[in-house]
Amino acid sequence: MLLRAQLPPVAFDALLVSLLLVMSVGPGQDLKARPESLILPVALLLPLVWRRRAPLAVFGAVAAAAFVQWLVGVQPVLADVALLVALYTVAVRSAWQHMLLAGAVLEGGILLASVRWGPEGRFLVPVLFLTALATTVAVTGTNIRIRRVYLASLEDRAVRLERERDQQAQLAVAEERARIAREMHDIVTHNLSAMVALADAAVFAQFRSPGKATGAMQQISDTGRQALTDMRRSLGVLRADEPDAQRHPLPGIAQLQSLVDQMGAAGLPTSLGLEGDPDPVSTTAQLTVYRVVQEALTNTLKHAPPGTHADVQVRFSPKAVAIEVTDDGNTTRAPGPSAGHGIAGMRERAAAYGGNLQAGPLPGGGWRVSAHITLAAAEDDAS
Repeated sequence: MLLRAQLPPVAFDALLVSLLLVMSVGPGQDLKARPESLILPVALLLPLVWRRRAPLAVFGAVAAAAFVQWLVGVQPVLADVALLVALYTVAVRSAWQHMLLAGAVLEGGILLASVRWGPEGRFLVPVLFLTALATTVAVTGTNIRIRRVYLASLEDRAVRLERERDQQAQLAVAEERARIAREMHDIVTHNLSAMVALADAAVFAQFRSPGKATGAMQQISDTGRQALTDMRRSLGVLRADEPDAQRHPLPGIAQLQSLVDQMGAAGLPTSLGLEGDPDPVSTTAQLTVYRVVQEALTNTLKHAPPGTHADVQVRFSPKAVAIEVTDDGNTTRAPGPSAGHGIAGMRERAAAYGGNLQAGPLPGGGWRVSAHITLAAAEDDAS
């Protein structure tokens, strides 16, 4: 077995043919007086060198040589084992129909050989023995072929599973990148907009009302720290046991009032209304609600004129959360690619939980963002 594993298939078959040929001819044979003692073994054994490339053709060549042997009346020799080797190769490497055909041809040869060279009155003995031997060889080869096909199917399945696993990993990476991009957009856009508005207010109030300017600067500092903490959390580098994580929990329903107060300090007076019980809402769904409200208010802060008022209404039901953010500013904002990624990001967040989002101007002036989130989809996603 070790020699077979080290040699190429053709070299191994050539070595096998050479050994069988030497054993068939024997050292004491007079090749000049009996040339058939060399010609017949060569005709039987030599085709076996190509048995792996053309199993059925090689079996046919060996069977033809054996039939010539029967016609000329030469007694069976050791080289006749080539018939069994050829049958085994057909069973291992060809379809079962080819194996049955080769077996039928060999069985015919067994009957002919038993008639000519079998002992008188005991015709069935060599027939049964040779048939059993040929059947054993055919069954062994068929089992090996089936085992190889099974192993090949397992290997193919393993390759496909590995490919699917890699594809799923790539999809997971792409989804995580999209999630981080959405989080970073919301965090950076909102906090920078609030900080710019607070800085402008501080500059305006530094001479008239130093106390308000100091408060605005302090709020800028707090907003910056919150933004850094949220960014670290989104990038996965903030551990749950760190002090920053304890001081700044993951944004949710409880943080909406702080968000509204922050927007009011930045120059956008905002009212908040909550209806229903928010306790059944999962943490991830609460984050989605918070980010949708945050993005809608940030867009109003950036685009609406001074003096605009905003209103946030969040309604909770056992199966869904309805969000509505409106303002009374006269603006010409238009949803679409030209409006940036804010509205698209909010739509993606709502769609991730089986919901939808609509944004557009109100008939009497102002802007309205309406979102609907399905709690069942949120719970499935969180699990």
